[in-house]
Amino acid sequence: MDLLFKNKQITGILTVLPEKEVLFEDEMDNYNFSRIKSLKLKMTMGYNKHRVVEEGVCVSDLCCHGLNYLFEKGKLQKDEIDALLLVTQSPDHFMPPTSNIIQGKLGLKTDMICMDINQGCAGFIIGLIEAFLLLEQASIKKVVLLNADVISRKVSKRDRNSNPLIGDGASVTIVEKSNNDNIIYGNIQMDGTHADALLIPAGGFREPSTERTAMMEEDANGNFRSKDNLIMKGDEVFNFVQTEVPPMIESLLKNASVTKEDVDYYMFHQPNRFMLQKLADKIGVPREKMPNNIVENFGNASGVSIPTNITYNLGERLEKEKMKLCVSGFGVGLTWGSLLMDVGNLNFCEQINY
Repeated sequence: MDLLFKNKQITGILTVLPEKEVLFEDEMDNYNFSRIKSLKLKMTMGYNKHRVVEEGVCVSDLCCHGLNYLFEKGKLQKDEIDALLLVTQSPDHFMPPTSNIIQGKLGLKTDMICMDINQGCAGFIIGLIEAFLLLEQASIKKVVLLNADVISRKVSKRDRNSNPLIGDGASVTIVEKSNNDNIIYGNIQMDGTHADALLIPAGGFREPSTERTAMMEEDANGNFRSKDNLIMKGDEVFNFVQTEVPPMIESLLKNASVTKEDVDYYMFHQPNRFMLQKLADKIGVPREKMPNNIVENFGNASGVSIPTNITYNLGERLEKEKMKLCVSGFGVGLTWGSLLMDVGNLNFCEQINY
């Protein structure tokens, strides 16, 4: 599905990352593999360290910390917020919506929209699309998009397939109307027939968590996990990304009448270094134009990976200049989407710790 938005802009991006940092080597003995094999995996995939929350820290805690930072620094006013969007796969509760909890904790006005969206790897794209749509309303002038996840609490520490790459975090993106007659091109696709490629089988109403679902089992590759843990079919996800994302990007650029060379950076979701290097080669863009260093420094925090990519690699530059960015997310759902937009001269583009 092709999309087009006019007179919308991002005016600030903040990433909130847990202070707790775990090194790959610290967890190697948890895995049912030799240290030599694990170190080889580290070199290939780009694993190094990842940020994870302390016990008891939830999505609302990270989001409130980020928003309070912006309030205290005078970079955002409470009464300016007309819509609060939260994209997460790890809500504080089944009900009420976590966005309402955040609104209540911060004492925001009641004359606003709060909305939770259940999305993951493409969550930043989905969230921006919804923000752009809300800004079509005359009464909505500023949307705060929150992406946040604490999925590390759902990953088995004995799962070498997932544990080394998963991180936690949150981001705050300010989206507003623009008077510059700018155009944002986008596309989005979904395929629920392969929804089990990234899945937490138990814990919802389909299969509630029990003592049985918490039992650890070994898979064919030597990983130990339970039905309460994230199960990722790595090969399927890799093949999906390499097959579906390149034609999506080709179509996006064609619709915008833009060449690959016209794009300053391809700021993509960060599954791991190896996948992004192969993806850059498949699309036909220089690897240095598609940064791949987020998993090795912070871990993959799902929908937070793109804002982390932007703040970490382009932070100060985007506060001073404007760039043409292609942003793309792909994974859970399966969902894959992308946006082409000019981003820059931001009021803030930074990272803080929780």
